[in-house]
Amino acid sequence: MSVRIRNPHSLLAVLNTRPKDVQKIQISRGMDKSGNPDDPWQQVLKLARDHKIQVATKAPEAPHGGFSASDEGGREGGAEGTVKEKDSIPMELLFSGASEKKGGRGLWLALDCLQDPHNVGAIFRAAGFFGVQGILLTQERSAPISPTVYDVASGGVEVVPFSLQTNLQQALQFAKDQGIWVLGTSEHAKEGLETVKPDRPWLLVLGNEEKGMRRLTQESCDVLCGIQPKGSVTSLNVSVAAGVLMSHLTK
Repeated sequence: MSVRIRNPHSLLAVLNTRPKDVQKIQISRGMDKSGNPDDPWQQVLKLARDHKIQVATKAPEAPHGGFSASDEGGREGGAEGTVKEKDSIPMELLFSGASEKKGGRGLWLALDCLQDPHNVGAIFRAAGFFGVQGILLTQERSAPISPTVYDVASGGVEVVPFSLQTNLQQALQFAKDQGIWVLGTSEHAKEGLETVKPDRPWLLVLGNEEKGMRRLTQESCDVLCGIQPKGSVTSLNVSVAAGVLMSHLTK
């Protein structure tokens, strides 16, 4: 299966990590004549030519007034790349050598039925920024790794391994068997984030946007914590909360 990616930063990540999986680049007429070497699309074109990847040109689309929200840094006008989907890896590989990483520390994520692809993409982007070791995803009732996820992740999908699992509870138990502690998140948790120390390998579980973690998922957690509000707004978007939690757990 292939995906069409419109964010040049996402395409650059694919070209730098698995160029053989880039099938085609399409640009608008005139884009290849830009004299700005810092333009990310110029960098995409240079790498595409270096790797002898097909580059097609078409007439530019009518302007839409700037950037598209779904592009996350992409450019209007039809520029895109067709790329083979990145493969899920077995959870055995995702957690291999967990106890040896970073002197017994490290951070993994598990997404329990997140359904908004923008949230999934933003979490992948933050995970790539904070050096997360890998992400567990549920196959059912979850957003797939779609073009929107690739675009919003801005390269995060390429640098953070992920594993699709049908049974999240079994996957959490497998992680525990590798010496990883499972940390669940809930706005109803009695313990605040500040009580959790980044002194061990953690698997951070993030629940559904509306319902949070499922009951069985919560029962599989070793520890539950929440982010205590400092102001009058009492909740955070799951991808924003994920960034706060990742920042704390990778200190």
